[in-house]
Amino acid sequence: MPPTPQRSIHSRAAVAGHPLHPVMIHFPVAALLGLVASDLGFLVTQDPFWARASLWLAGVGAFGGWVASLAGLIDLVTVKRIRRLITAWSHAMVAVVLLSLASLNWLWRFAGEALLPWGLALTLATAALIALAGFLGGQLVYEHAVGVDLDD
Repeated sequence: MPPTPQRSIHSRAAVAGHPLHPVMIHFPVAALLGLVASDLGFLVTQDPFWARASLWLAGVGAFGGWVASLAGLIDLVTVKRIRRLITAWSHAMVAVVLLSLASLNWLWRFAGEALLPWGLALTLATAALIALAGFLGGQLVYEHAVGVDLDD
């Protein structure tokens, strides 16, 4: 277990000291993970409801993720101690790839393309990248105290 950091790294994209990025990211993550279930629902039942649900989940997840990423980007470029962390850059790069795939997935569905094989592949790749981005985000919080108030 790594040692406790000496002091907090405060977020610039915050309201009343509460960082916005971790608050905003939960809904897009839930939508993109729900996309896995709705895609599987469509594969099993062939019910068009699941295809429509997947289209909406992909769109909400991609758009919401890009909006939430703005708060993370503000912190990355304006807080020197965050900019110095390899973990922060790794988290940002994984997030950009993840959101690019999520956006492509939404566009694929919006264009009416078939779920198999590429739609499902994009969904599963996005879910895997969510896990990696979440792991790296957790490291930023728990190992580097980004957005955590330890200074009291």
